[in-house]
Amino acid sequence: MSSIAAGPRPASRMTPAERRATACLAGVSGLRMLGLFIVLPVLALYAASLPGGQDPAMIGIAIGAYGLTQAILQIPFGWASDRFGRKPAIAAGLVVFAAGSFVAAWAPGIGWLVAGRAIQGAGAVSAAVMALAADLTRDEVRTRTMAAIGITIGATFTISLVVGPALAGVIGVPGIFSLTGLLALCAIAVVTWGVPDPVAPAPVADDPSRRRRVLADRQLLRLDFGVFVLHAIMAALFLQVPFALRDAGIEPARHWTVYLPVLFVAVAVVLPLFRAVDRPGRTRIVLSSAIGSLVVSLLILAAAGSSLPALVAGLVVFFAAFTLLEAWLPSMVSRFAPREARGTAIGVYSGMQFLGMFAGAAAGGLLLKHVGPGAVHLAGAALALLWLLAGATMSDSPVPSETSTPTGRT
Repeated sequence: MSSIAAGPRPASRMTPAERRATACLAGVSGLRMLGLFIVLPVLALYAASLPGGQDPAMIGIAIGAYGLTQAILQIPFGWASDRFGRKPAIAAGLVVFAAGSFVAAWAPGIGWLVAGRAIQGAGAVSAAVMALAADLTRDEVRTRTMAAIGITIGATFTISLVVGPALAGVIGVPGIFSLTGLLALCAIAVVTWGVPDPVAPAPVADDPSRRRRVLADRQLLRLDFGVFVLHAIMAALFLQVPFALRDAGIEPARHWTVYLPVLFVAVAVVLPLFRAVDRPGRTRIVLSSAIGSLVVSLLILAAAGSSLPALVAGLVVFFAAFTLLEAWLPSMVSRFAPREARGTAIGVYSGMQFLGMFAGAAAGGLLLKHVGPGAVHLAGAALALLWLLAGATMSDSPVPSETSTPTGRT
């Protein structure tokens, strides 16, 4: 039965099927990202305790292997979701992620830990999840769906900063890996039975020219470059900010007392803007304003030193811009991409997102070591300025249809 009730419905209000799809897909994303985030506060110390873990380079590889395989395999998983269906691709990726979690839990040495982390990252389902979310929502409410997914991931990150060290003290890091593997298997059930099916079948005939068009589309390329920059800046920021907070007198175990209110204020500022950003003709002004806010935040952080008020101010501006862009960019990808290549387009986008995290962490570490803390944020500001120039020529997104219907059914 169609999820659209009889009679008029405000175009900007989600249908029951859209709310259900949003809640379930946000839950799936949150469960999966919990598996990534919850080990971050404790992974380096655990890796150092394993045979072969005395090499800092191997510890870095163990931490970064996840993002690298994610970046490589986002496009293949996005293509698979176009070819074989969204749900089968997501389920397959979650099985791979669970397998990697169990390998990491068992790992007798640093080499096997690296292998487990790489296998975890090989379950690259972010593109397929976003494509399914786009399939099941109308244009005029899609940014709110992406926002719900993004906010869930952000909340998962915040929770992980608090829960990870405490949980490691109870069940150990291998226990955390085993738990995340079990959560990934639970997420398969949520996708299979909780998420509505698209009305139109997701599988489509293979067409190499379609993938070439996606890779050559200038609007999509601008968005891909943007998410690369956004996540490179974010990864580099989290290399430097913990040291700055420590120097400001905040003990590492209490850093969450800064992150939690910062994220709360940033989300409170941005939430009223989500309805406005979908209005016709707003693409360039929203993009330019948000990127400009990123530049301002990074300049504040570069000058903050160990001043806690300046650090908090910079982080609030940063996370307000980050939250808006994190929700808005995938919505724009889903609008510019043709329906039959949506998974492929979001696969490219997600691959650039994880590649940005890998590149930002690597480059930020080099800058921090050889130049200094301020250089990390100034380099991010320069990169954001390049994105601002590229975004100045961005076309307005396709206008949402007021009569468009969600593609989900119950």
